[in-house]
Amino acid sequence: MHVPLVLTDFLDRAVELYGSKPAIIDDHQTLTYDQLNDRVNQLSRGLQDLGVEKGDKVAYLAPNTSEMLEGFYGVFQVGGVMTPLNTRLKPEDYKFILTHSESKVLFVDEELYSLVKSVLHEIPQLQEVIIHGNSFDGHLAYESWRSNYSSDDFDREPIEESDIASLLYTSGTTGNPKGVLLSHRSNYLHALSAMHHLRVSDQDTLLHVLPMFHVNGWGSPFYYTLNGATQVMLRKVDPELILQKVKDHQVSIMHMAPTVLNMLLEQYESNPISLPEKGRIVIAGSAPPPAFVRKVEEEMDWEFIQVYGMTEITPLITTSILRSMEQELPKEEQYLLKAKTGYEMVGSKVRVLDEFGKEVPRDGKSIGEIGTRSNNVMEGYYKNPEATNETIRDGWLYTGDMAIVDERGYIEIVDRKKDVIISGGENISSIEVEAALYDHPSILETAVIAVPHEKWGETPHAVVVEREGHSLTEEELTEYCRNKLAHFKVPKSFSFVEELPKTASGKIQKVQLRKEFWKHEDRMVK
Repeated sequence: MHVPLVLTDFLDRAVELYGSKPAIIDDHQTLTYDQLNDRVNQLSRGLQDLGVEKGDKVAYLAPNTSEMLEGFYGVFQVGGVMTPLNTRLKPEDYKFILTHSESKVLFVDEELYSLVKSVLHEIPQLQEVIIHGNSFDGHLAYESWRSNYSSDDFDREPIEESDIASLLYTSGTTGNPKGVLLSHRSNYLHALSAMHHLRVSDQDTLLHVLPMFHVNGWGSPFYYTLNGATQVMLRKVDPELILQKVKDHQVSIMHMAPTVLNMLLEQYESNPISLPEKGRIVIAGSAPPPAFVRKVEEEMDWEFIQVYGMTEITPLITTSILRSMEQELPKEEQYLLKAKTGYEMVGSKVRVLDEFGKEVPRDGKSIGEIGTRSNNVMEGYYKNPEATNETIRDGWLYTGDMAIVDERGYIEIVDRKKDVIISGGENISSIEVEAALYDHPSILETAVIAVPHEKWGETPHAVVVEREGHSLTEEELTEYCRNKLAHFKVPKSFSFVEELPKTASGKIQKVQLRKEFWKHEDRMVK
């Protein structure tokens, strides 16, 4: 029997089993799963009335809101392709993505409308713009438009599991963003794997910290909906507000980047409040220092879960949740393991491969590139077969992340391929240097990058954000690093800034930091 693995199944299950339960808690409303389903049916009829057909792209530019979440299922019911947009791009980026994706309809939050207003007239295939909130420039207002349609069961467009569900554009640091095509099957199987490892159930209340445009907030609109979890929306990252929502709504799990966790830990340290017991914080985006693990588990009394992935693999393929044989290790050893990239999740083969495609030894020293074979792997980059063939080779997707493997089989990223610092022939992991710096009590945030050097080619440079009320000198940090790192790994220079540039998901943009140092060099910024 062939039963297609399609994402509309997830909301169907939630409605059948949890119809009267709160599905969404937003700033202005609480919706049950029955009410969410009614709104989704209205949205689908509205899209159908606008002429959206199977395979058409429907773009969303919105923070985490009920309107954003219902968009996934409303678009899927008409056979459309959900195309979420990063909320921190420039107008020209939106022009490129909306044109390249051939998006037919754009839904945009009223607070973000100014980001696209100037380029909308330059996107000829865009047939309709609908505003979440008040109407602007004659465009339709979402609530009044949607409410015109019936909430009865919608006669869905037949879809197959191989059909494309979502089109997500990766950050374009060295050119235009690339559109990642993910099928219903990829998203479906990823949801089953991720919810198993993260122990998602109907007992959970999720706070949507990670933006849903960011590979669907790591798939959270899917597997939390499937399990009938309550989902609390967060429009903007604010550590004080996060902790308040956690307390008010008894949140049990959150997903976020390490930089956001750092902000949260700072807020909790300065103003500790009573939190629900034994919640889970799921971290991905870059390697966290073990100090973060210790603070989450000892000070907040929550569980720290490290995962790893990327947009092109739906995205999660590893976790570092301790296995049964590691539960009795000393705490510090546990924290070191939990901060690693970890081992493969169900449904994915994950290996660290050398330049010949062979696995590196499990010696904790030999460096290779992380590759994966998985049902989660993208169908390819939209309209870009060259980039697809560069990324997927010999049946493996190459991630661009360089890593080692320890004797237990735990993978540990040492750097992005482009972030490895090669100084006088020595490879230096910026992540290792950053972890050492994060142990300094006066450092709030740091990023280590390569800067040009006449003798060594390039050397490590640390960009530092000091904690409030603290003061550091370059000499002091140099001496500190010499006590923790091999001499050649010690940053040869430091700069102090108010804040580090970040993506909307909280990932530090090292390419922006490097530009200042390499702008007068002949070589390109890597």
